[in-house]
Amino acid sequence: MSKKFQTVGSLLRPAALLKYKNQIEKRDDITYPFYKEFEGYEQCETESTKDVIAKQIEHGLTVITDGEYSKSMWHLDFVWGFHGVSRYIAEHGYFFRDKDDTQKYETRRDIGLRITEPLSGRNHHFIKVFEQLKSIAENRETKLCIPSPSHIFGELLWSDNIGGDNSVYNNPQELKAGLTQAYIEFVEEYAAAGGKILQLDDCLWELFADDNPNSPYTGEHINQEEVRTLAAEFIEINNAVIDFGHSLGLAMWTHNCRGNYDSRNMGGGSYVKIANLFLKQLKYDRFFLEWDDDRAGSLEALKVFQDKPDTEIVLGLLSSKTNTLDDEARVIRLLNEASEIIPKDRLLLSHQCGFASCDGGNELTEEEQWAKIDQGQRIALSFWGE
Repeated sequence: MSKKFQTVGSLLRPAALLKYKNQIEKRDDITYPFYKEFEGYEQCETESTKDVIAKQIEHGLTVITDGEYSKSMWHLDFVWGFHGVSRYIAEHGYFFRDKDDTQKYETRRDIGLRITEPLSGRNHHFIKVFEQLKSIAENRETKLCIPSPSHIFGELLWSDNIGGDNSVYNNPQELKAGLTQAYIEFVEEYAAAGGKILQLDDCLWELFADDNPNSPYTGEHINQEEVRTLAAEFIEINNAVIDFGHSLGLAMWTHNCRGNYDSRNMGGGSYVKIANLFLKQLKYDRFFLEWDDDRAGSLEALKVFQDKPDTEIVLGLLSSKTNTLDDEARVIRLLNEASEIIPKDRLLLSHQCGFASCDGGNELTEEEQWAKIDQGQRIALSFWGE
């Protein structure tokens, strides 16, 4: 095993668990966490979680998750767990780039969020999820993955939840304050439950990269001052929660992603273009970053971390989207290149994202998934010798 190889968090769900998850996707007449609506679902989730934790230990992983088996989607389950949120099936899902790059690929549609009361993070179901993880993993290091507050702020900001006749929040600033407070309430209860590592996942940074052809914020007619103001708000809401987590002794990590659904992605945008915004200004202790293909641009973006000596960087040089092993020569070459910019002992290796950000997972088998994880372990041992 190598402590230098890490997983982002999610792992492929077994068929027995997907039997329940596929039913959930098509219904909005049920209440999160949905256990009461499906006989046997909670027990199946618990047993599947025990199995995937055992497999992580067997394959030498040093930071254990629940495989995100408690989630349907990487981010929305957390929001469904807030007091004051209801879920519904929207007219359409999210749109990803299909494999031929010429068509849109639509995701599942149970993504609608309606704010019905002031948000609260108290008594969140994810606390029970974490306590179960901690109990099964015994004395091993664990982490919980939740969406970053800026990502959820962005999704709610672009919805119809603000300023209407029946809206709980009249303007973006009221929403931002309410959402921040809900996150702080959750983080406080997570720390009290014995949490040590909290990972805030985010897919929105690349919207602010002007070399991202898929962003609504690129183009000559865009008011760039407004875009920079929004980016600053994203950084501010994240740092407020990060600072609070640090005040409680938590290690605060992040994973940045360009989209991961059925082996499809959502867009481009290089890290160089946003390095002085998100990489420099966000106060995370560890950054999981994507470099599995050319969309992320040059590793030169890592230079921004030279002035942040306590920050660790996990290089997502491997791909969770493919069913074949990765090019090891390429990975070693990029690890060497990165270590010329940042000291080798501050670097780690991972796949660019989890294997199942949403229930359906990427287009590979569980056997192929574990083979790719084992390959990551071998590469890390070869490069770091630990």
